[in-house]
Amino acid sequence: MTLAVRGRAWAGEGAVHGRGRTALCCQGLQVERGADLENVRQGSESADLLVIGSGAAGLTAALTAVLSGLRVRVLEHAVWIGGTTARSSGTVWVPDNHLMRNAGIHGDRPRAEAYLEGLTGVADPVAHWRAFLDGAPAMVRDLEERADIRFRAYFSAPDYRQDIAGAAAGGRPLEPLPFDGRLLGRDFARLAKPLPELMLFGGMMITRGEATALLRADRSPSAAALGARLLSRYLIDRLSYSRGTRLVLGNALVARLLRALQVRGVPVVTDARPLALLLKDGRVNGVLCDDAGQDQALPARLGVVLAGGGFPANPEMRANNLPQPVAECTPAAPGCDGSTIAMGLAAGAALGPSGSDNALWFPSSLSTRRDGSIAVYPHIVLDRAKPGLIAVNQRGERFANEACSYHEFVRAMYAAHKLSPCIPAWLVCDRNFIRRYGLGLIRPRTPYLGTYVRQGYLKRGQTIGELAQQIEVPADRLTATIGRFNSFALTGVDADFGKGDNLYDRSNGDPAVRPNPCLGAIGVAPYFAVAVHPTPLGTSRGLLTDQQSRVLDNDGKPISGLYACGNDMHSAFAGEYPGAGAQLGQAMTFGWIAARHAAATAEH
Repeated sequence: MTLAVRGRAWAGEGAVHGRGRTALCCQGLQVERGADLENVRQGSESADLLVIGSGAAGLTAALTAVLSGLRVRVLEHAVWIGGTTARSSGTVWVPDNHLMRNAGIHGDRPRAEAYLEGLTGVADPVAHWRAFLDGAPAMVRDLEERADIRFRAYFSAPDYRQDIAGAAAGGRPLEPLPFDGRLLGRDFARLAKPLPELMLFGGMMITRGEATALLRADRSPSAAALGARLLSRYLIDRLSYSRGTRLVLGNALVARLLRALQVRGVPVVTDARPLALLLKDGRVNGVLCDDAGQDQALPARLGVVLAGGGFPANPEMRANNLPQPVAECTPAAPGCDGSTIAMGLAAGAALGPSGSDNALWFPSSLSTRRDGSIAVYPHIVLDRAKPGLIAVNQRGERFANEACSYHEFVRAMYAAHKLSPCIPAWLVCDRNFIRRYGLGLIRPRTPYLGTYVRQGYLKRGQTIGELAQQIEVPADRLTATIGRFNSFALTGVDADFGKGDNLYDRSNGDPAVRPNPCLGAIGVAPYFAVAVHPTPLGTSRGLLTDQQSRVLDNDGKPISGLYACGNDMHSAFAGEYPGAGAQLGQAMTFGWIAARHAAATAEH
């Protein structure tokens, strides 16, 4: 007999009993066992492989499967395609990729091995990061050659932990090429939009490199010409579309994958509402879905791939798995609610061990939009590393190198909070800084800041003492902190936290500022501050898998027909963040591996 095993998000512990089934609650998940399939409508379409989730992990798995000759169907329980990937930079971290080698960078594999072993502390010969290093370069080349999924190497993006042997100066992160959204036809309207705060003029996307160039538009003819080209294309788009169709970053990556599936006839069903995995004789062979209020069984001959994006958007699971004080907001897609992890647990899957924080972090500032929703703005690279900004705790004291990676910065917030209140922390700067570089939601050269001040997003003071009063920190300590930092700006050496001492820091600073591109004085009134909070972009605790992406049970044995990738899979990097695009690099690689393994089982 085929059984459905259900899983849904839950807050609490212990056992809950319902008619005909038992619910086992663990770490914020409720799993329900033993619901039979009496009176369940059978789906009319069968597939070899069902993929749940339409971010980079799920779409890569689906594309690889169809390229391998399988019949594939993608289910997305949100109404939009793309998950958190569509909101992201779209960067994919792939050591030893062929684009590096084409540029003359050879021998990266042993350096990457040293880096990941040092970063993760895992030297096991069957460590997942080794499977990642084996698969990632092949995945990128395979999708480029067979499906036109194209990237360019980002040679000015150093790995995040330059203190660890094997860290690269660049080339491992790959940036998706721009994509013409008009090629998607009607599916363009189904593509998830980027965060509105990360678009210009309400709908124009630009890359990080373009953003940097446009800052020079008032003194560089080439930058001004770039701005004119981008704006003219956008204005033409808006005559026919609700936003620009020149897609970059994560939107471009999702759109390319979606287009590749389109031309191969693979359906991506949104608002699909998967409820449970179907098992027969211990093998996962389909999914139970809610179809307009009625249960429907969708068979999958070779199994199911879970790629639901982890649980960053589930408040109860955050409370049970993330450090205190628990993050209240996330820039992740709202569909990343842990429901696919719960489905896996209900099928007997093992949850990975709890790590130090179980999250992949952004420090974000928060604001209320006109519609009442919360804008979560991630402070990634555009402001923290620039000269003339410090981050202080609620005593008005610095606590970290402001230029470190976003993941390590939030970790520093939590570490500092154990000694003195640091959540939220404050990013502090002066008039010159905010005019030149912007601050969070405030773009460079914004002429009028009063709106942000009235909203409470931006704090302002004509003196350091007035600003200290606004952010409720001791004025004498904030004054002393800024004075000490200004002395570092003169020498070019941050004697307290080393801001600007390494290649990663300097890559995000201002090269026009010397001797240290990350250090500048704070001294021109008025003074400004914005609060930043820990927000998980993704989660690193997920279902245990083997190197083939097969989900394991509590005895360490693979569950036949069940795969996991992306943030539904336990982190291959032990919860660490190696470099730009590490989440998507892992997601796409293990999605590719899962589909290839499923295809290989079909051959036997």
